[in-house]
Amino acid sequence: MNAWEQNIRQVEPYVPGEQPQLSEMIKLNTNENPYPPAPKVKEAMEQMKIGDMRLYPDAKCTTLVEALAEYYELDKDQVFVGVGSDDVLATAFLTFFNSKKPILFPDITYAFYDVWAELYRIPYERPKLDASFRIRKEDYYKENGGVVIANPNAPTSICEGLEFIEDILVHNQDVIVIVDEAYIDFGGTSARPLLEKYDNLLITQTFSKSRSMAGVRIGYCMGSKRLIQAMNDVKYSINSYTMNQWALQVGVEAIKDEAYFKQRIQQIIETREETAAELRKMGFELPDSSANFLFVTHKSVDCTKLFEYLREKHIFVRHWNKERIKNHLRVTIGTKEEMKRFLEETKKFIEA
Repeated sequence: MNAWEQNIRQVEPYVPGEQPQLSEMIKLNTNENPYPPAPKVKEAMEQMKIGDMRLYPDAKCTTLVEALAEYYELDKDQVFVGVGSDDVLATAFLTFFNSKKPILFPDITYAFYDVWAELYRIPYERPKLDASFRIRKEDYYKENGGVVIANPNAPTSICEGLEFIEDILVHNQDVIVIVDEAYIDFGGTSARPLLEKYDNLLITQTFSKSRSMAGVRIGYCMGSKRLIQAMNDVKYSINSYTMNQWALQVGVEAIKDEAYFKQRIQQIIETREETAAELRKMGFELPDSSANFLFVTHKSVDCTKLFEYLREKHIFVRHWNKERIKNHLRVTIGTKEEMKRFLEETKKFIEA
């Protein structure tokens, strides 16, 4: 080993879902929205002035921050935006988790949490979900350096209620509690009402899922003015111009098109429930989902082999070779036609 290699920061990176480049496929592995963004987004793109691309974007992201603040009835100083919720969460980890005490998040949850903790040298513990893959709130009563809860959780799809989240906050008033609500629009209750009571609460959300804009990379968080100011201080110390002009403009228009937003959400929920019912008829077991995906297993089916079979058919779902969830698949909800094909091929595999 060269001497300089000893000073390289070592970290096991996050492994994103496969992004196959096939002309004909059914992609149900990365929780993308199967429908296009709102019409107002298309209009904004068509009206963009290419000459403006020579200019730096607004470092304060004023138009988008103000649009989000108005939408959620918050002060603009309570909103922070970034390049997808991963950027927002990474900034939050770096900003708030600096004590020697371990932060807490579940053993089965979004796999980026422990990556950031390792990267930023943050001590952490991962309390185990119970046998039904639910968070045990009592595990978060002990002394810690911060708490991170994905709600709905991924990949389990389970959402806890507002009282549950508040109980976590009541027992953790001396640390920052992050509630990651990437999937909240698909059936859960947001913790936003709790922002008025708890100045240590930070809520993250994204345009990637419910607003069909994963490719644009817009994430945001809401919290007390003190928390948002601290995050901006860190952001401006790393990269002031995180959001490009295009993302800022289309993001504002996406917020305005509420009717389209609600219509597409309802379509996904209906397809999710229909798909879940059909899978249960085949003997699959799965929790009631509050997200845009299903977390499924089967007592007599090898889900690893099912994953491989579907992949051969150019139907992509998500599988992890990890303890406790080796025989589970996470299936994103696509269009009705896509889910029909997925169900047909799944049935063929089971009956073969």
